[in-house]
Amino acid sequence: MEELNQGEIKKTDSRNNFLPLSILIAAVLISGSIVYMVHSGKTAGNIQVNPKEQTAAVNPSTNPAVLPVISDRDVILGDQKAPVSIIEYSDYQCPFCSRLFEQIEPSLREEYIKTGKAKMVFRNFVFLGPESFAAAQAAECAKDQNKFWAYHDVLFNAEIKDGKENNGNLEQGLFLKLAKDLQLDVNSFTACLDGNKYMEKVRSETTEAQKAGINSTPTVFINGEMIRGVQPYAQFKAAIDSFLVAK
Repeated sequence: MEELNQGEIKKTDSRNNFLPLSILIAAVLISGSIVYMVHSGKTAGNIQVNPKEQTAAVNPSTNPAVLPVISDRDVILGDQKAPVSIIEYSDYQCPFCSRLFEQIEPSLREEYIKTGKAKMVFRNFVFLGPESFAAAQAAECAKDQNKFWAYHDVLFNAEIKDGKENNGNLEQGLFLKLAKDLQLDVNSFTACLDGNKYMEKVRSETTEAQKAGINSTPTVFINGEMIRGVQPYAQFKAAIDSFLVAK
């Protein structure tokens, strides 16, 4: 069975493949889980996706050694002492990541992050091409001026407005415009971009995500509980509330 790749189903002239593909589409629609699957061999910023790793799903409850935890290098949105941690792995070009940002995150921020019940971090899992890699580095450069989350938001909004992948919009001109709009020191920001200051960080986050069994975007961990795709807000709420009740 063919795998969903970049939100599209590969076209084929063979009638023999029509039924399996129809079943796959139905399964995705019924489950309500909308994700981008990593396609083996896809590269982004010299990151090579290992086909063996992409199929090795991890059960968080039985593999605690690979569970993501918040570290000093993460930029936390919300109260650092909040009892619930939300860790999102995402690609700025992924349309379903944009949907999570647009449809789910506002409620999470309002109900849980602003109230001190949860904190959130964003991690890069780039696999949709060089533009994803460049966008990830730009957001990391904004972090140097304490504007990571503000830049993260305007970057997603710009990509949502564009609505296309790998069409050349995520480039230095846009990155500099967003930096100016947020009143960043553009000279320092440009030096960070040109110097590839965060190239290795973006690469390592993607590699670490693969080791944790992540093979699609968006993938969210709530206190270690994995939620894949754009699930209904109620599912995220139930997961968070279960940890608040147990506290």
